[in-house]
Amino acid sequence: MSQIFGTTVQGIGSEAATFADQGMYVLFGDNAPAALADFCYTIAMNPTTAEIVPGQTLILDGASFPVTAVGSLVRKNLDGLGHITINFDGAAEAALEGNLHVAGSAPALTVGSTIVIEG
Repeated sequence: MSQIFGTTVQGIGSEAATFADQGMYVLFGDNAPAALADFCYTIAMNPTTAEIVPGQTLILDGASFPVTAVGSLVRKNLDGLGHITINFDGAAEAALEGNLHVAGSAPALTVGSTIVIEG
């Protein structure tokens, strides 16, 4: 498998755990709007190297989660804003254009956590 995207968590908003407890991570580069910043995991901006599609693998701190659905704007938003929402619900279709859906339970992320997509 080759790496399609990789980054690290650089900051965690004071309310990010609220969404994480519901099985969602909101990722954003360092330019998150003030109204959203408290709910986001701030990540280092890095470009994707290929399309992100179902069947690939999201790896969080070494733990693997199968990608089940990908919104049509996931790659564009990652490349331009560092912004997507990861949903740990195993959905077969993306609920929103910027959502990445995976199967499994959301693990705790900390500053320094690694986020990788492999395909």
